[in-house]
Amino acid sequence: MSVANQRTDLIGVIRKARENLPGDPAFGDPLSVSGPGGPQAVARAADKLVGDTPSAAKEIGLGALQVWQAMLERVGRGKGSEPITVMFTDLVSFSRWSLTAGDEATLEFLRRVATAIEPPIVDRGGRVIKRMGDGVMAVFLSPDAAVRAAIAAKRQLTALDVPGYRPQMRIGLHTGSPREIGGDWLGVDVTIAARVMEAGGNGNTMISQTTLDALRPDTLADLGHTARPYRRGLFAAPLSGVPEDLKIFRLDGA
Repeated sequence: MSVANQRTDLIGVIRKARENLPGDPAFGDPLSVSGPGGPQAVARAADKLVGDTPSAAKEIGLGALQVWQAMLERVGRGKGSEPITVMFTDLVSFSRWSLTAGDEATLEFLRRVATAIEPPIVDRGGRVIKRMGDGVMAVFLSPDAAVRAAIAAKRQLTALDVPGYRPQMRIGLHTGSPREIGGDWLGVDVTIAARVMEAGGNGNTMISQTTLDALRPDTLADLGHTARPYRRGLFAAPLSGVPEDLKIFRLDGA
């Protein structure tokens, strides 16, 4: 039995069979099991017991966990099944300023930016997923909370006084069903959110049609903002990774 368990041809057959099972056929690698959840926790524990050595039994076990995770997603207890609003932020002309400001001033400024914009995100139910130099990626369960956080974060940012630089931030919001893997969020909806932000030019807050449709009818009015259609410049390149039929809107005053 132990010899058969180590046969590479048998292991290959089982791995091939996993491609036809529900869920992620690569379940078991460090990326897929590092996040929260029952199947991930069991996979991590099993890996400590059996180690990295490939075996037929290990592949069968991972296949079962793969199906378990897929079943959880179908009933809403996993990841990727509920609407998530993704936020991307980016400081305008930051790189140009930082080249002359120097490393020490740049680091101090980024700390001040984090102190200014991250509390409004967290206070409104958002979760900062990662920091990317002068920007952040965050996720929200509520699109209304995401819009409120975006407006509040930009208001906080404008209060920062920086010699030789006027902080401005563009923000992009898009609502979809990305998948959480290893503490990060992946999928086409994440890409779309980043591209929506890129349409923000010199400090605009942009939201996709999907996010706008998901807002409560009175949210923007309560905030004193309106959504105006974004029109790409005549000679501007199309936003890659964004469906052609997806409309983008600019929040006036945001």
